[in-house]
Amino acid sequence: MTYSRRHALRNIAAVGAGALFCPRIAFAAGPGNRRFVFVIQRGAADGLGIVVPHGDPGYVAARGALAIDPSTTIKLDGMFGLHPALVETGRMYQAGQALALHAVASSYRERSHFDGQNVLETGGGRPYAIKDGWMNRLVGLMRGAHAEPIAFAPIVPLALRGAAPVTSYASSSLPRATDDLMARVDGLYAGDPALHALWSAAMATRAQAGDDAGGQNPAELGRLAAGFLARPDGPRVAMIETGGWDTHSGQAGRLATQLKRLDAMLAALRDGMGSAWSETVVLIATEFGRTVAANGTGGTDHGTASAALLIGGAVRGGKVLADWAGLSPGALYEGRDLRPTASLEAVIADVIAQSYGIDPGKLFSNIPRTDRLESLLRS
Repeated sequence: MTYSRRHALRNIAAVGAGALFCPRIAFAAGPGNRRFVFVIQRGAADGLGIVVPHGDPGYVAARGALAIDPSTTIKLDGMFGLHPALVETGRMYQAGQALALHAVASSYRERSHFDGQNVLETGGGRPYAIKDGWMNRLVGLMRGAHAEPIAFAPIVPLALRGAAPVTSYASSSLPRATDDLMARVDGLYAGDPALHALWSAAMATRAQAGDDAGGQNPAELGRLAAGFLARPDGPRVAMIETGGWDTHSGQAGRLATQLKRLDAMLAALRDGMGSAWSETVVLIATEFGRTVAANGTGGTDHGTASAALLIGGAVRGGKVLADWAGLSPGALYEGRDLRPTASLEAVIADVIAQSYGIDPGKLFSNIPRTDRLESLLRS
């Protein structure tokens, strides 16, 4: 069994243990080829449905009709299993390339999507305390010359907004414009230096994405992202937006569909990265979790702690880290939610420190104090 209530997450400090990052940690220069991808699950993903604690004696009673048959889960250890839709993620876990972290949460303790996402993306101790995103600040501190970070989203997400330049790309479901139309637009902008420079940059990004990027499914999105990230001169930091995780009703079927799509995207990203996969870390996380018990419409409401996943060839995987408080009524946070016992900010801080040699105290204002960090990545 790979989890321990008092040991496994001893080095990823419990939420609220303090607000200062340990000054004794030395930050060596990080590998220059490391790729970091943040996949945000907007809407509050149900961690208990993603990483299923079937070994908890209170699991079935607590989840009721939403309890997943342990025999159908993808076994991680005696306590936890992955949702059966996460087939390729399970294979990466078995290959030592996926790590699950449970009962994690940011420092935010209310249940507003907007406020929770703001805290997660800015790295602030409270909503709207910081204007720019922690990923943009990361880019500003990275050494060496790399391509601009890229967001696979219609607009640049808050985590990537700030002083450092960022590229965004989202394919359109509209029919691809003809070459003749593109040439006419190019001619229209040719006389305006500012507009022509923007147009040229957009066309360069479009060319890198390939000719068939329009209207992609999740696997196509994964291949698209890999096409950018695998390039020797490509970006080292990226963000992928996923939505649809707010499962207030009909959760069983909706969550299965969401996870199948996520699994396909991650598998395509892995396969498309080639040798660069060994230097890749993908963080999948959400703004907060969902209630333990189902509501009256077969769904769950806004909660607190959830699960996060670290995936990639650079991940020291094949284990679950969880300081597990349990699902008995007395163990729940405010009598309704999975109790948070680990800091999502500290998890991200560990990844950033190991990947890029950057003091994460420059990115986050509220990282709990810790003696040392759990080694989540391969050296």
